[in-house]
Amino acid sequence: MNAELVSELEAPRHRTWQARAVSTMGPVTVLAGTVWALLQPYRVTLLHPYGQGFWWLVVEPPLLVIAVGLLFHLVVLPGLLEDLEEAGSSDAAAL
Repeated sequence: MNAELVSELEAPRHRTWQARAVSTMGPVTVLAGTVWALLQPYRVTLLHPYGQGFWWLVVEPPLLVIAVGLLFHLVVLPGLLEDLEEAGSSDAAAL
């Protein structure tokens, strides 16, 4: 009985360096956008919206960089890591 339980368990996989590098791209992009917004606050007109329209307030370069980093991390990254794991397991099976 114990042998059956042990055979059903999967060993934890260690991420490859490619997976670790790709998984850091989103947070690094968000950090870069945040640093950019802090170093050049005049680019973020949300801080001084006098006479500005909706699109002028929403489409700010630092805010767009932050949004792209979040979108990558939350939407693109899970599928990309899954593909990297499948590619790694097929490479290991070929050996």
